[in-house]
Formats: sequence, C-alpha cells, structure tokens
Amino acid sequence: MSIRPFHLAFPVDDLDAARDFYKGLLGCGEGRSTENWVDFDFHGHQIVAHLAPEECKASAKSAVDGHGVPVRHFGLVMTMEDWQETADRLNGAGVEFVIEPYIRFEGQPGEQATMFFMDPAGNAVELKAFRDLGQLFAT
Repeated sequence: MSIRPFHLAFPVDDLDAARDFYKGLLGCGEGRSTENWVDFDFHGHQIVAHLAPEECKASAKSAVDGHGVPVRHFGLVMTMEDWQETADRLNGAGVEFVIEPYIRFEGQPGEQATMFFMDPAGNAVELKAFRDLGQLFAT
C-alpha cells in the first residue's frame, strides 16, 4: 500500500487559536496563509483552517463501542509510537478528550489504538494507530 497525501479544509473561528493548537500542540508545520486561512502539514498531509465562524457548529454523535463518536471528524492513522507520544503530549497538556486514548478490538482483526479530541473551534480530530497496518480494513 502506498501512502498518498490528502487535502482537507475545515472551519475555525480564530486563526491564532488554530495555530496554537495545530502548530503548537500537535507539532504541525505551517505552510501558506492569508488573513482568512492557514495551511498546516498534518504528518505529510495538507489541512487548511479557514476562518468561517458561522460554520463552527456542534457535530452529531454516533454510538460506537459505547462511546459517542462525533460524526463529523477527521484524523490520521499514525505509527503506534507516534500515537503514544501524541497521547502522552495531549494528556500532559490537559487536553479534554471526547474519547480517551484506548485500544479497540484488542486481540481481534483490526486491533487499533484510538483517541478523539476537539480543536478550539469544535472540530473533532481522531488519531489512531494499528499494531499491524495491514489490518487497516480488516473485518
């Protein structure tokens, strides 16, 4: 499987808060920007925060494994080491998780580590990792 960068755009209500969160806390590099948007390097993928306060609304939730998963979310599949390092950094920074870091499908096909949290504009972010990336689409 080859990895191809994706592009994702999302609304924020404060570009400085988005910079503090994505660049400062998550360690994303900053790319191009204007007074209305900013590009971030999200582990080799381009995400773009657009200033659009009217679009920052709460997302519905869906029941998954006894958790309320935000329906509208984006995320990344990381290595297990990067996932753990990020979970530790977020915990250390006092980030409030929507879903605390945990292992899903333990001992089953598709075993994965996952966590959900919100950015300052209310966008839900999911980070996950697989013990075996070949199990990404396992059933």
